[in-house]
Amino acid sequence: MIEARRDMQPGRIVGAEEQTAGMGRHGRKWISPEGAGLYVSMVLTAKPVPVIMLALGLATREAIGGGSDLRWPNDVLLNVKKCAGVLAQLEGDTIIAGIGINVSQTEFPADLETPATSLLLEGVKVAREDLLVALVGAVDRYTRLSSDEILRQFTNVSSYVFGKRVRVEAGPEGVTCGLDPAGFLRVREDNGTETTILAGGVRPI
Repeated sequence: MIEARRDMQPGRIVGAEEQTAGMGRHGRKWISPEGAGLYVSMVLTAKPVPVIMLALGLATREAIGGGSDLRWPNDVLLNVKKCAGVLAQLEGDTIIAGIGINVSQTEFPADLETPATSLLLEGVKVAREDLLVALVGAVDRYTRLSSDEILRQFTNVSSYVFGKRVRVEAGPEGVTCGLDPAGFLRVREDNGTETTILAGGVRPI
């Protein structure tokens, strides 16, 4: 993403064989060993956040081949373990979208906050070059959709949008009850209060 900022022309794509300082949301470390994953940043025309995050999650899910789950706002899961993540940073009239997909890793550190996996470990064998082609095409299609359509499709494929009991990072516990029109997640606490999650993520309880 640092390299992508050197030329903010929409459509630019920057890839890396490895990342020595890979990060997820809120500065979390992203393990990015050489040759084992797809690590790309794309410069896109600006779209409201978090809607763009949801579109990128849908695109990543499609590129992987479907069947994966989407944990609001930016995690792609296979068998409840994280295999890909998305970042979106607004830079004036453009957005830098960072996407990391674990492709062929066979092991991960034991102290990760969220259990991780790779496509290979889940039985999905794909060349990174083919995955990149599929990802670029999917990002182009999903980011062209209307915000309402992005929200509708995300709701249809994510188990986290409705009826999932979760703990919000630095926030309440409750049951998810849909997305608001801007794409933020709503959580109903046990006392009946509905809270809109504007920052942070959620974890299942």
